[in-house]
Amino acid sequence: MRDIIDVAIVGGGASGLCSAVSIKSRDRSVGVTVFEQLNRVGKKLITTGNGRCNITNRIIDKSRYHSLNPDFFEFALNRYDNLYTENFFADMGIVFTFEEDKAYPYSLQASSVVDALRFSCDEMGVKTLTETKVTNIRKENDVFVISANGEDYSARTVIVAGGLLSGGEKLGSNASAFNILKANGYKTVALTPAIVQVKTENTLTKSLKGIKVNAMAKLMLNGREINAEEGEVLFCDYGLSGPPILQISREISRQKGDFSIFLDLMPEYSFDKLCDLLNYRVSVLRQRKAEEFFTGMLNKRVGQAVIKLSGIPLAYDVSALRTADIKRLCSIIKNLSFKVISAVGFDNSQVTAGGIDTAEFDDKTMMSKREKGLFCVGEILDVDGDCGGFNLQWAWSSAFAATDGVFNYLEEIL
Repeated sequence: MRDIIDVAIVGGGASGLCSAVSIKSRDRSVGVTVFEQLNRVGKKLITTGNGRCNITNRIIDKSRYHSLNPDFFEFALNRYDNLYTENFFADMGIVFTFEEDKAYPYSLQASSVVDALRFSCDEMGVKTLTETKVTNIRKENDVFVISANGEDYSARTVIVAGGLLSGGEKLGSNASAFNILKANGYKTVALTPAIVQVKTENTLTKSLKGIKVNAMAKLMLNGREINAEEGEVLFCDYGLSGPPILQISREISRQKGDFSIFLDLMPEYSFDKLCDLLNYRVSVLRQRKAEEFFTGMLNKRVGQAVIKLSGIPLAYDVSALRTADIKRLCSIIKNLSFKVISAVGFDNSQVTAGGIDTAEFDDKTMMSKREKGLFCVGEILDVDGDCGGFNLQWAWSSAFAATDGVFNYLEEIL
């Protein structure tokens, strides 16, 4: 057995590295060791925001978060908000820039955020053990014993910052820390992919592969709308992607029933105004064939797909379109429907919904109510946010809260 570590951090991702820097920033004398199973820290963080790292959001609201215990995350997010986060990263040299409410590093490189955290850990004396897989955590005589790579390490406190399943094994996302706590008796909430592409019946999407449209996407469950988001939707060979699809995808894996997605291809227009527009087009484009009726209004291939779905032949004369034809075309444009098969899966998801049940943790310190001195932060807890920097803000906020908890606990036992 080695010397006792003050703070052992299991997982060298966003919340783990943030915890390490936050603790050392407060007191350099506290010994911190990070255990990371991959050959380098921050691999998953490098991929966030399409490699740009959507680090937080200007509007951190509880409505953007999900949990079996919807009040758990409120304290940490309010106390350690986006401004607290911006100041924390400013001290490491990260300058923020904003796209609407989304915050990014000014470099627009996620790697620069990882480097800032990594450099700060090195400069402050954090010990980082890479390629070190933790296989067990147990408490013996008020000291935690961490088993990793066939050796045992002892620690006064443990922060479990392991991820779950999003991104797959290549990013170290195998839920190993989650499984350790589950085996130790912690209650869990089912793991499902969130912020993920959606598989649909793909005859239409395959024919439109690669085309992007601005649309209002509505997720329907047994004919009832349960979520809606507007933005750029991407047609894929397997189904649908793009920010609105990722945003509404969460419940597909968490509820049972018949899911479908409806796209409103012209959300700025009411049904009646769209009918007026199409009737006007008939009056001025009478010489055209139906296959060119939507030229200048919709993407050409999308427009032709709408014509085909209406049952109107592409070679039909526009001048021959009648009121019933126009209403049918408007209905398709306002409600282009796709039967959902499933979410694409964990490997392509940006976050995992579910995790360790938060009922067993203190919301102000992230400390376990069952084992004093053990903390959980980030994705491993049953807290997930919407797309837009909300999940990284939870990683930072929970890490800052755990920092308070660690110092309070160390003060008690030392």
